[in-house]
Amino acid sequence: MNSLFSAFSPLDISLIDAPVLGTLYAVTGLTLLLVLLGPTGVRRAVITVIGAVVGAFGGWALAWFITDVWDPWGVSFSTGTGLWTAALGASLAVVVLNLSGQVRWRRGVAVGAIGLCLLSAAAGINADVGEFPTLRVALGLASYPPLDAALATAQARAAQTPPVHPDPATVANSTASNVGGVVGTVTIPATSSGFVSRDALVYLPPAARRANPPALPVVEMLSGQPGSPSDVFTSGRLAGILDTYARAHSGLAPIVVVPDQLGAPGRNPMCVDSALGNSASYLTVDVPVWIRSHLHVTAQPSGWTIAGFSQGGTCSIQLGAAHPELYSTILDIAGELVPKNGSEAHTVQSGFGGSASLYAAAAPSAILAAQQPYAELGAIFVVGDDDIRFLPGVHAVADAAQRAGVVTHLFESPGTAHDWRTVDYAWTTALPIIAARTALLVPTVIATTR
Repeated sequence: MNSLFSAFSPLDISLIDAPVLGTLYAVTGLTLLLVLLGPTGVRRAVITVIGAVVGAFGGWALAWFITDVWDPWGVSFSTGTGLWTAALGASLAVVVLNLSGQVRWRRGVAVGAIGLCLLSAAAGINADVGEFPTLRVALGLASYPPLDAALATAQARAAQTPPVHPDPATVANSTASNVGGVVGTVTIPATSSGFVSRDALVYLPPAARRANPPALPVVEMLSGQPGSPSDVFTSGRLAGILDTYARAHSGLAPIVVVPDQLGAPGRNPMCVDSALGNSASYLTVDVPVWIRSHLHVTAQPSGWTIAGFSQGGTCSIQLGAAHPELYSTILDIAGELVPKNGSEAHTVQSGFGGSASLYAAAAPSAILAAQQPYAELGAIFVVGDDDIRFLPGVHAVADAAQRAGVVTHLFESPGTAHDWRTVDYAWTTALPIIAARTALLVPTVIATTR
């Protein structure tokens, strides 16, 4: 799927914004009201209230158990997700306690209410984390064509746009800006590293498709783990953020390349060269070589940014701090304090050959200390203010960067946790800073430096 050029489909209706959510919540609320309008009495009312309170407490306790005891994903739920779980427990208790004594059609409504409550809670939690922005993404039907095919489609669309200006070059530039950016897959060979990777994705802004395109800044963006490069555009909706920025700036936005630093969804080579694969060499040698030979990008490091979310955020500060000769800017979105692959013992053994000293040297703070002082490097750190697990680590690494002489910006995304809402906030907030640092635009007022 290239959503910019596909015909509209119901599969592409937003699942995280109105009106779908509003409609679902309204129907669920009305159904619950019908359940409550059945046989009434003081005793039933008291039991219902008590049951709702107990159910809410049970839902909140379940969310706490999942994240703080079971911990299957290594992240904490946001307050919003906890509240949705509590609301689900309360609403299910209300329905169950009001099933008895109902006429048949009301019992049917009550059974339907159970399904609606489950669906509403799932939709609310999804809206809170932003994992599945559309039904297409939720069903696993989102895909992107090869970049050449996406460009051909864009060119065909541009050719169908009625000309407004007599100058052909002006027409090409105008239609490119109107159509928007292009996202497509590419294969980046691991010529030097030998790293086994999946296809990368590339975003080309409208300015990159002009008759005489400028050399544009480039961002090497990394997804989280588990995950794949496409997550950045499906769950992260990065193309839309970049298109919005480009429309406000004459089609200008960075070129974004999203390589695969994992090799498979469940793998984590930790962006180092090891027995798990030469991920670091792939990202800092093979990928930059391919970018320079295939895309019209700024040659100087001042135009290069490395970015990432979660595990990818850890990679961005690791590699950006270690290679200031390649990158001038780092965007670390909710990265880890240290690279991890399971327990610390397993991490040291699997990624560092059992060497505790090599493991310690791979920590972002250690790399920053070893490379200091930096002359030109800048780093942008973003973390959700509800991201209890990652918030302290991001602050600590930001402090280490500032001590090392890095121009440091630290932002907390309001009301979000370790999720794609934080990524959306991060990119929207960081784009003006990246544009100024990479000379994409004439520098404007930048957010206060930390």
